[in-house]
This record gives sequence, structure tokens and C-alpha cells, in this order.
Amino acid sequence: MSFSKFVSFLLICHLLNPTVVLASPSSKGWSEIPKKFLDFAKRDELFDWMVGIRRKIHENPELGYEEFETSKLIRQELDKMGIPYKYPVSVTGVVGYVGTGKPPFVAIRADMDALPVQELVEWEHKSKIPGKMHACGHDAHVTMLLGAAKILKEHIEELKGTVVLVFQPAEEGGGGAKKMLDEGVLENVDAIFGLHVASDKPFGIVASRPGPLLAGSGFFEAVISGKGGHAALPQHTIDPILAASNIIVSLQHLVSREADPLDSQVVTVARFQGGGAFNVIPDSVTIGGTFRAFSKESLLQLKQRIEEVIKGQAAVQRCSATVNFNENEKPLFPPTVNNKDLHEHFRNVAGDMLGSDKIKDMQPLMGSEDFAFYQEIIPGYFSFLGMQDETGPKLKSAHSPHFTINENVLPYGAALHASLATRYLLAAEPKFNSSEEKVHDEL
Repeated sequence: MSFSKFVSFLLICHLLNPTVVLASPSSKGWSEIPKKFLDFAKRDELFDWMVGIRRKIHENPELGYEEFETSKLIRQELDKMGIPYKYPVSVTGVVGYVGTGKPPFVAIRADMDALPVQELVEWEHKSKIPGKMHACGHDAHVTMLLGAAKILKEHIEELKGTVVLVFQPAEEGGGGAKKMLDEGVLENVDAIFGLHVASDKPFGIVASRPGPLLAGSGFFEAVISGKGGHAALPQHTIDPILAASNIIVSLQHLVSREADPLDSQVVTVARFQGGGAFNVIPDSVTIGGTFRAFSKESLLQLKQRIEEVIKGQAAVQRCSATVNFNENEKPLFPPTVNNKDLHEHFRNVAGDMLGSDKIKDMQPLMGSEDFAFYQEIIPGYFSFLGMQDETGPKLKSAHSPHFTINENVLPYGAALHASLATRYLLAAEPKFNSSEEKVHDEL
């Protein structure tokens, strides 16, 4: 089926407006699917193919909205599998479709972008692009989603609906998820799943929780302007360094004295630039940082107060200040909040694949993920997949120039993606209006 006909089919199905209800898997005989998919993913041919894909992507890291070669590789592999897709979506994104072309629709997502980090790991497939590196595992995420696509295609007879494969650009601050939503990626989709590799969790372990999992986040930059002059004559200057120092201290009071102690929040100033000599007070100082919270209300309150404090404290020190939240380039990320029903679905599927003892509840983290944009629109679930082999060297954390991937995790991620989607479609019971058969007959 050509892509245009496939999309037309999806739109007609959308008009049917099905209601999706998850059924219990207990008596359906579905429990063997995750193990079967994992065994399939571990086959030498598929495992070696995934390792090769991951290393190609790792050698050629691309930053947000620049993932042209990564996107090309994805499309080439989908073409080989005979999976239709839409491209371009949000500059470099790819959205594939595998299944019946009918409701229900469920999405699985991978992010594609790298980081502006110089790789310091010496190995055969080290980054070939100076100053750029897959230091957060997105090369593995893309590989796992392609692996899931191959599993799903090989078991297409088990798909009782349509799986939407979301290859997303620009997760690292660029808000690629938001841009993809603006282009209608999740129209018709009833739920979405995403995962992230975790270097701090044991290999074969999956971890997540219902409700808030990751914080919402924003960035800010402020320029504090005064009057420069000789450091020996401060009375003839208006010192922006002193003003900026007071601002930084006052910003910490937003958490310690204004936030509910049970409502975790963070304000961090991580950038301070001003002056170039030991005996010269500069005309201006630039500071920048990030703020985090587990509710959108708290996040917006922090944003408002950060601007008020910066401008107010600057004025106290006879300076002026401008504040920029850079939301065009770095949109405000909402908190990542897992759907409670999907949490039960995740526990059932992951338990059947790995064993219930391999599923761990985790505490919320102050890190952020633009997967949260999807969760604002439809039910979504995000989880972490452990990579740390107890017999291997200790893995470095994400965003480190020494970050590495335990490639043995690739089949697990691929099988988990495929299992979550397949079991969701099996458990969902779409209810169509009376025109269903007529419409499908005409197609």
C-alpha cells in the first residue's frame, strides 16, 4: 500500500472515533509474547544487525534538527522492511506505520539527536565528528525502535491494530516532541510508550513509576548591566558583579522560603560570565541556569518569580537587568507524568518478559524529558532500561564524554517496545459505530 493511501485510510478510521478500553490479559494466552519477542531479538542475525546500526549512528552523531544522515539510515531500513512512513516530520523526523492500518493505534518513540560533547572513549567506532557525541544513548534508542519494527513486521499477524513508529529529532532541549505534535503525529493514537537506557541500573532491570517520574524544566539567561570602571575606585562604578552575586543568593530563596517543602523544586545558576581583568569592574555580567519542578503550576510560578527577583535585586544595586527564557529555542518542558493504567500494563508486559523481580519502582528524578509533551495530549508511559553488567566496568553517566552503551541491552529494548505495543493492541477493545463495515467494504 502506498503511503498516501495508508494515510487516507488512517483518516477514515479516525472518523469512526473508537473508544479504547484495556482488557485483562490473564486468560487471553498473551503472556508468552514478550518472551517470544525477546528470544527473537536475541538471535545472532538480528542482534548483529542492531549492533551494526547502533555503531553507524554512533560514528556520525548529529545535533537537534540536523539528524539528516540518521534519518536517511532509518528510512533505508524501513524501506528494506517494507514499512511505510512519513518524512520529513519536524525537519528530520520519521513516522512509520506497521500493522492493519485500522484502530486502535499505539505509538512507540525514540529520540535521534546527539550532544555537543567531545567523545573521550577510545574505541573502533568512536565519533568521527569533532565536538559531537551520542553521550545520552539516543543511538541505542533509535536502534531499539528499528529492532522493534523488525520484530513487529515479522509477527504482523499478531497485531490487532496499528503501531506508529516515532523517530523524533531534537530531544536535548530543542523540544522536538512538541514540534512533532504540532504536525499531527499523534492524531488517532490512543497511547504512547518511550524508554531510556540507564547506566546506573543493573542489566536486565526495568524501572519506572506511576505519576510524576521526571521534572518539568526551563532555562533562563539574564544580563545585569551597571557601569564599569577601575576596581580601585568602586565609588565611581555601578558594580554588576555584586548585583549578580546578590541575585544568585536571592534565587535560592525561591525554593527554601517560597516553595512547599513537599513540592520538590530546583533553581540552579550554572553560568556566570563577567569581566576579563583583575582590576576592572565590567559594565555587565551574564548569568544563566535552569529551574525544575514536578508540576506545571510550580514551574510557571518559578519562571515568574525568577524574572521578578532578577530585575528587583538588580534595581536594589542600581543596575538594570534583562531576562530571557529562550522558549523559541528551548521550550519549557512539562513534567513527565506516567499514566496509572499504562503502569499496570507495563508491569504485566515487563514481568512476563523479564520476571516480576526485575521490575523496580523508582523515585522521581529532577532530570527532564520532552516525552512529556506527548503525555499532555494522550496517555503515555516512560521507563528506564538498566545496562550495568555486574561483572563489567562501571558505566559512566549520561552526558559524560566517557559514556558507553552495553550493547547486550539492545534486544531487550527492542523486545520491550514491540511487546508493549503488541499487547496494548490485543488488550484494547475498539467500539465502532454502525458504519464501520460499510466504510471498510468500500476501501
